[in-house]
Amino acid sequence: MNKSLFGALTALSLTAGAAANAEAEYTLVISSWVPPTHNINAQMLPKMIEMIEEATDGRVTGEVRMGIAPPDAQMDMVLDGAVDVAYVFHGYQPGRFTGYKLVELPGVDTTAEAASVAYWNLHQNHLAALDEHRGVKVIGLHTHGPGQLHTNAQVNGLADISGLKLRMPGGVASDVGSALGATGIQVPAPKVYETLASNTADGVMMTIDSRQGFRLTEVAPNYFEIPGGFFRGSFAYIMNEDLFADLPEDLQTALEEKVFGEPISRMSGAVWDEGDAFSIQLTKDTEGNTITQASAEDIASFASIIDNVTASVVEEVSAKGIDAPAALASFRSELGVQ
Repeated sequence: MNKSLFGALTALSLTAGAAANAEAEYTLVISSWVPPTHNINAQMLPKMIEMIEEATDGRVTGEVRMGIAPPDAQMDMVLDGAVDVAYVFHGYQPGRFTGYKLVELPGVDTTAEAASVAYWNLHQNHLAALDEHRGVKVIGLHTHGPGQLHTNAQVNGLADISGLKLRMPGGVASDVGSALGATGIQVPAPKVYETLASNTADGVMMTIDSRQGFRLTEVAPNYFEIPGGFFRGSFAYIMNEDLFADLPEDLQTALEEKVFGEPISRMSGAVWDEGDAFSIQLTKDTEGNTITQASAEDIASFASIIDNVTASVVEEVSAKGIDAPAALASFRSELGVQ
C-alpha cells in the first residue's frame, strides 16, 4: 500500500472524527453499506464504538460513514486504506471466500449470539488457516439469525417455492434455493426493496430483521419460516493492518483483550437476535402481513436438502486445504448440535 496515501487518509479520518470526540487521539473511519435505520447502523456499530471507547479510556473512537461503496467493495476499501474498518458479507464475493459457508449451513437451530461466538472459535481453530482475509485484520465475525423466506404471494409449503424467482444473497442461501427449485437473482441487500417493488423478483431469502431494516413488510408481506432457517449469513469486521500496527502497544492490547474477537462477535449476534424479535412482532402488527410455519412434512423433506447441501459445502471447503468435517463438527458441537 502507498504509505503516503494511507497517512493522508488517516489524517483526514482523525480530523473528521475530532468533532465527534474531542478527547480521542484516534478516530477509526468505519464503512457501512446498509440503510441508516438498519440495526447494524442503529445499534451494532454504535455499540462497537462504545466498546472501543471504554476499552481505550476514550483515546480511540469511531465514525461511521454510510454508502461510500457497495457491499462487495468493502474488503478492497480496507486493503487500500480508504477506510479503517469495514463490515463484510462473505456471500457477496463468491470465490474470494469459501470457509465461511460452514457456518451458513441450515439445520442449526440456535441464537445468532451463540452461533457468532462459536463462529469466532471456528475461525481461530480452523478457518484462519485458509488465510482468506489476507491483507486485513479480522477483528470480529458473526452470523445473523435464521434466514427465512419473504414473498409477495403467500407460500404455504416448500412445494410452492419451486419456480419462484427469488433474490438470494449467494453462499449457502443460493445453494438451498436452487435445491428447492427456485430461480436465483443476486442483488445486494440495499437494492432489495426496489427489486421487489418493481416485481423483478417474487421474494427474497433474507434475514428476519430485514422485515424492519429493509422494509420488507411493505413489499414482501408474506413470511415463511422453517426451524433453524434456510441458511445463516456470515459477516466479518475487518481492519486495516497498517493502521492497527501504528497504534501504541497499550491501545493494541486493550482492543485485543476487550473488544476484538469474542466480545464484538457476541455483541453483534445478540443485537441481531433483538432485531429478529422486533421484526417478528412488527410483522404480526402490520396489516396484510402473514406468518406461515413449515409443516412437519416440510421439515422432514428439507432434511434431505440439508444433507445434500452440507455434503457439497464440506467437499468444497475441504478442497481449500483444511479438515472441513472436523471444523464443522467442532462448530456444531459447541452449539450442542450433532
